[in-house]
Amino acid sequence: MPHSLPLITTLATAFGLALVLGVLAARLKLPALVGYLLAGIMLGPFTPGFVADAQLGHELAEIGVMLLMFGVGLHFSLDDLLAVRKIALPGAILQIAVATALGAGIAAAWDWSLGGALVFGLALSVASTVVLLRTLEAHGILDSMNGRIAVGWLVVEDLAMVLVLVLLPPLAGALGGDAPDAGAGSLWGTLALTLLKVSAFIALMLVGGRRVLPKLLWLVAGTGSRELFTLCVVAAAVSIAYGAAELFGVSFALGAFFAGMVLRESEFSHRAAEESLPLREAFAVLFFVSVGMLFDPRVLVEQPLQVLAVVGIIVVGKSIAAAALVLLLRYPLNTALIVSASLAQIGEFSFILAGLGVSLGLLPVEGQSLILAGALISIAVNPVVFKAAEPLQAWLGSHSRLARQLEHPADPLAELPMSTHERYLSGQVVLVGYGRVGRRIAQTLAERDIPYVVAERNRELVERLRADGGAAVSGDATDPAVLIQAHIARASMLVVAIPDTLDVRQMIATARTLNPTIETVVRTHNEEEAELLEREAAGKIFLGENELAHGMSRHVLERYGKAR
Repeated sequence: MPHSLPLITTLATAFGLALVLGVLAARLKLPALVGYLLAGIMLGPFTPGFVADAQLGHELAEIGVMLLMFGVGLHFSLDDLLAVRKIALPGAILQIAVATALGAGIAAAWDWSLGGALVFGLALSVASTVVLLRTLEAHGILDSMNGRIAVGWLVVEDLAMVLVLVLLPPLAGALGGDAPDAGAGSLWGTLALTLLKVSAFIALMLVGGRRVLPKLLWLVAGTGSRELFTLCVVAAAVSIAYGAAELFGVSFALGAFFAGMVLRESEFSHRAAEESLPLREAFAVLFFVSVGMLFDPRVLVEQPLQVLAVVGIIVVGKSIAAAALVLLLRYPLNTALIVSASLAQIGEFSFILAGLGVSLGLLPVEGQSLILAGALISIAVNPVVFKAAEPLQAWLGSHSRLARQLEHPADPLAELPMSTHERYLSGQVVLVGYGRVGRRIAQTLAERDIPYVVAERNRELVERLRADGGAAVSGDATDPAVLIQAHIARASMLVVAIPDTLDVRQMIATARTLNPTIETVVRTHNEEEAELLEREAAGKIFLGENELAHGMSRHVLERYGKAR
């Protein structure tokens, strides 16, 4: 039996060490990703002991990139992005510009080339979607307004970085990289050709892919074979990524992203995400391990001030810029702190961009090590930064008059206009939340000509409702001022269509203080929360699973009776 098995050796050591260090990181209340990066450092050539096969690690990392970006595409929702576009789009673009300027400025002070400084700044400007989603889920705010804004912000960042990955190779020569620079005419011609190829690939995926891939999933699902379905999903991701690179000169990352985005159009998208999740996460681990293998720990000893500067830009500079932009867009201090804490780290796109920059001769190797050091430290401290957001808000609120004003910024959407009809001011239904559930409730009320006032955190939804002639106020309904503006004191009913039980209890307390006879209707997805609310006499409680079971049972009994 042969003893030279580099692939098996690399996989065994990478998975085994990543598991041990990932568990250790989780025990220390750190993201497991920190453990994966540390495993790569220990397996890399810059630390003593066993050294894994770097070439194999690189190829496995490419598969990891494909599957990571495929997962991002599967979860990319244009509707979710459009719902927060007025804050996520300008906020993300301006924050990328500010962070890139900070990173490029400090790189220029170190006498780096223009191209190296630009790549370095861009790598520091984009946060990790993986880290963000796991952090928001851990704090139970992924589906909150603040969570949706943070996710939308990162989606814009990811899309911007996809564009950077496309444009950087043809621009490398002009920026001082290895690519030949044969003059302005050649540069513009190369750029035009690159954009033409990318446009052709995107058009092919949006027109042909939307028709073919969902039908292919349907056909394979009809076999009833789970392994064939999983194989189809993974084959689509890897094959499209490879084909995009070979035929259109598009990066693996972009090809896999569009494969996931197109598959999202299928009714099997949720199943595709579930079935491919174990494989995606396994290769994501290999990606982070391979990134760790590139890190030289000596940079922490030899260049501590540079590392400190990088961490400062990521954790402090980006956060302050993001918070300022959110406040300028008239969102409250709470939203500004959550978004800024969410962005105080860097991750997978930074690694991909750094690797591309080194391969193009733009970014020096020490720059890649500084980026990796910044990522490791920022990811490790991000849970602490996130937990500090709420105490910081409380401290600022008690010590700063300006902070109290920022928590409730002057906003014309925060109160009903003077021209609001009397029917919306007395005997109306106050509807908290205008998401998937709230929108359907509002539609039913409108069909029966029942007046209602919507209280919603998303200013863009409030603007849209008012433009359509509806009555709506912008703000967090846990704040008594928001319910007062919705005229809760004279309302007939409070309907809470958001799933957050803690917020619900505070809303009901405010409503009953101002209107002791008001009737309340609440939704929840958790039996324990439903029991808690019932004990506190929170009104009529609708548990999602119970209502679904009742509806299906009524249908079964009705059809069974007719069949008999």
